[in-house]
Amino acid sequence: MASPDWRFLFAHPAHFIALGAGAGLARVAPGTAGTLWAWVAWLVLQPLMPHETWGLLIAAATLVGWWACTVTAQHMGVADSGHIVWDEVVAFWLVLWLIAPSGFWAQLVAFALFRLFDAVKVGPMAWADRTFKGFGLRGGFGILLDDFAAALCTLLVIALWRF
Repeated sequence: MASPDWRFLFAHPAHFIALGAGAGLARVAPGTAGTLWAWVAWLVLQPLMPHETWGLLIAAATLVGWWACTVTAQHMGVADSGHIVWDEVVAFWLVLWLIAPSGFWAQLVAFALFRLFDAVKVGPMAWADRTFKGFGLRGGFGILLDDFAAALCTLLVIALWRF
């Protein structure tokens, strides 16, 4: 499949989730669009949810996302399509949750670092991307894992900066 469309988005619940409720339909930089969607969702939900609840949401979103990314990759026939953005959403939520409380500038730095690590795919991101590439549950896990590695690297840089 060249590029998913609105029909594909609504054809299956897994597609809607994996494509970030439509953010992944962006023709240019869908991963960045997915990360922006995550940031906006954070800004809307964060005042409404206790800090501890975010951990449960991120854990549930990871498990549901594993399923959704696995199914969507199989239906697209692409092991890790750039249009699948749920991995960016959940991983960036993790970053925002762990740096909270933080203001706009700290969140912007986190956004830029996360996008850099996600795009460059060196070190742990490259390992995860290479090791878990494919279809099925292993491939779905790999879709998420390289973004969690990017989140970890982002958090490490922020921790070193704060230290």
